[in-house]
Amino acid sequence: MEPFIRLTAVAAPFDTPDIDTDMIIPQRFLRKPLTVGYRNFLFFNDRFDAAGKEKPDYILHREPYKKAGIFVTGPNFGCGSTREGAVYAVVDFGVRAVIAPSFGAFYASNSYQNGLLPVVLPDADVKKIREQLHAKPGAEITIDLPSQTVTGPDGASYKFEIEPSSKERLLEGLDDISITERYEDAMKTYEKRIAAETPWLEARPFEALVQK
Repeated sequence: MEPFIRLTAVAAPFDTPDIDTDMIIPQRFLRKPLTVGYRNFLFFNDRFDAAGKEKPDYILHREPYKKAGIFVTGPNFGCGSTREGAVYAVVDFGVRAVIAPSFGAFYASNSYQNGLLPVVLPDADVKKIREQLHAKPGAEITIDLPSQTVTGPDGASYKFEIEPSSKERLLEGLDDISITERYEDAMKTYEKRIAAETPWLEARPFEALVQK
């Protein structure tokens, strides 16, 4: 997982509240392998018509938002189901952070697992940032994780909170497997000690267990 330190990117504003996981990626696409590119299914029902053709007026189909690296949204982003594919789709599109007044709990948890930073700011501040983005399409936002700050298009700075363990996970690019691998030597030492103290528990060939 790529570490998250500091990001400066074009930000796309989404004013709609309660964008749920089925809006982010419809359920029918979840059986597809990640190799097909989950970015193609992001906001599918909104981005494409019934024939599967792009809606040219949709925000992510317009310049400069085609390469947006940050979403700034309404409250309760990612509510709904626990589907991790809703995070895959956002990350695969090239977005590394979402700024919102609140997030669905499961979506926020899945985000940390996949290198996506969910930034919570007061609703008034998020609205102010979105207004600036609407007024100046293509404006960039900077998010600095070490200092836990967001710098808006107008240069104003906003402080956000993040749990220390989640911050460490993102700064070092660690998922659950990577964190577990940190303790590989300790686990091997433990296994050797247990094998020595309780040899009767050690796995042996079946033949050795059969009385002759």
